[in-house]
Amino acid sequence: MSNLQKEDFSAWYIQTIKQADLMDYSPVRGCIIFKPDSYEIWEHIQEAFNLRFKEEGIRNAYFPMLIPESFFTKEKDHIEGFSPELPWVTEAAGEPLEERLALRPTSETMIGTAFSDWINSYRDLPYEINQWANVFRWEKKTLPFLRTSEFLWQEGHTAHEDEASARERTMRMLEIYKETIEGLLAIPVYSGQKTPSERFAGAVDTYSVEAMMKDGKAVQAGTSHYMGTKFAEAFDIKYLNRDNEHVLAHTTSWGVSTRLIGATIMVHGDEQGLVLPPAIAAKQVVLVPVGPWKKKTEILERLEVLSKDLKAAGVRVLIDDSDNSPGYKFNEWELRGVPLRVEFGPRDLTNNQVMIKMRDIEGKEAVSLDGIVESIQTALADMQTRLLETARKNRQQHEYTHIETLDELKEHIENKRQEGKTPGFVLVGWDGTDETEEIIKEETGFTTRNIPFDPIVEKKTCIVSGKLAKHTVWLARAY
Repeated sequence: MSNLQKEDFSAWYIQTIKQADLMDYSPVRGCIIFKPDSYEIWEHIQEAFNLRFKEEGIRNAYFPMLIPESFFTKEKDHIEGFSPELPWVTEAAGEPLEERLALRPTSETMIGTAFSDWINSYRDLPYEINQWANVFRWEKKTLPFLRTSEFLWQEGHTAHEDEASARERTMRMLEIYKETIEGLLAIPVYSGQKTPSERFAGAVDTYSVEAMMKDGKAVQAGTSHYMGTKFAEAFDIKYLNRDNEHVLAHTTSWGVSTRLIGATIMVHGDEQGLVLPPAIAAKQVVLVPVGPWKKKTEILERLEVLSKDLKAAGVRVLIDDSDNSPGYKFNEWELRGVPLRVEFGPRDLTNNQVMIKMRDIEGKEAVSLDGIVESIQTALADMQTRLLETARKNRQQHEYTHIETLDELKEHIENKRQEGKTPGFVLVGWDGTDETEEIIKEETGFTTRNIPFDPIVEKKTCIVSGKLAKHTVWLARAY
């Protein structure tokens, strides 16, 4: 596995998630089974976002998975955007249904219908809810965690009195995504606005946080949409305003999904396999007795005390007292990405110490048993910070801002291919037209990721037309 990450990143990715026992394939094409470790990672992600949402006054609800076809036809852009990916239920209890029911690709239509009943006055606004759910998009090309026919996500939906408050919510959620993804997953992201062609179906404006994987490709890590009054018009979300007039509400939606698990693997993993940020790891610490420990009951007793103390301090810990050899255990927990390994044997007992091995650092360190819980907590916190810093450095090494023309971009891509390196993210000027954006995609395979709020440099001319650039955009190949 030593060079697989560089030679065939996709093969490395599949091998890594299988060796880490994160998932299995489902009998249904394009669907996966989340095994306990990956689902627990998702639970930690849920916990972090739930905390932030509730701090904002946003509450959780749940809506039906089946959506009547007539709901989709109310918003033309929305149905056109999703129709190729929709699976339909046409029969139930052996009888054909009067109306087809879609397995939700997103819940704008279902929630819009509910909002039209629930919102009557300005006193009902803002109305802000979130749903944790599964959604279905029948993908032709799938990749575990990153792109599957069924996946898990959260989708927030809000309604507001006016455009200003709706846009404020849209941008606030994007900022929460950025802060949480960087703080929890240690993944640096670019915040910006999507181009019209990349906009969510039916939205006025879509904003995203984009992450760079180790192979230089992009993953859209989260999106936030200002919907304007489009869905309010389609679903009759009107309210009596302060001037006693019936007016349309302004709505938003925003979401992140289990693709964050895939992104975490692709950003932090190394040649040995999975590397997990301590904040989301199912097990943060594994305790491994070494040497002739079975003859020394005190070895296991001390580890059991340490395990109890770590759990009391909120650390997720496991003692591996299986019959497997220490070497097998070390390899097993490295493959599973456990952030910190503690080794403890007769010599360590005599020296009142343990040996600590961090997953992201070569070598081991002897640490005194005095104050060991605090030492482990500090080591985990340092690793969390270190992973983000490492990911930022890796990202900077694959950012390219010098390319001014389409020919230069093609040359850059070809040169990197010959060198066996990633073409990364390229910052270019764009004249804002669909035509030039399509040319970039057709001739290079790159797509616009977003128009960054704070570009490294401002580009003056369009990479395709040579005309005055309307925007500076990030380009990359994407998952």
